[in-house]
Amino acid sequence: MPAFLTDDWFATVEQLTAAAGDLHLPPVLANLAINLVVSGAEGNTEASLAGGTIRKGLAENAKTTLSMDAETVRKVFLEFDMAAAMQAFMTGKIKVQGDMSQLMALQTAKASQEQKDLFKSILAQTN
Repeated sequence: MPAFLTDDWFATVEQLTAAAGDLHLPPVLANLAINLVVSGAEGNTEASLAGGTIRKGLAENAKTTLSMDAETVRKVFLEFDMAAAMQAFMTGKIKVQGDMSQLMALQTAKASQEQKDLFKSILAQTN
């Protein structure tokens, strides 16, 4: 199992995403792109949530960038823990640059079952 946010992990995510096929995302999630700058002991990792999937590197079309630690990314984006997201935001663990309306869209959009299944399989392959 690859360590979270390593090159091997992103390669595994890419394979799982390709195997998942159509995620049947609602339009708000299908068109959403948010950049993630994740702080860690080894420096920052750049990723994005675009088209309902997590990808290595920043998305050119993202209007919002979130900065947070790896534990918060894991809880919010892999475990869909919205209570953790709100707590992290309120305590300053999530810093936002850009268009706040993107976060509102992310908070109110409902993930499809296919997206939930993909993220569950990603979480199962994450060390």
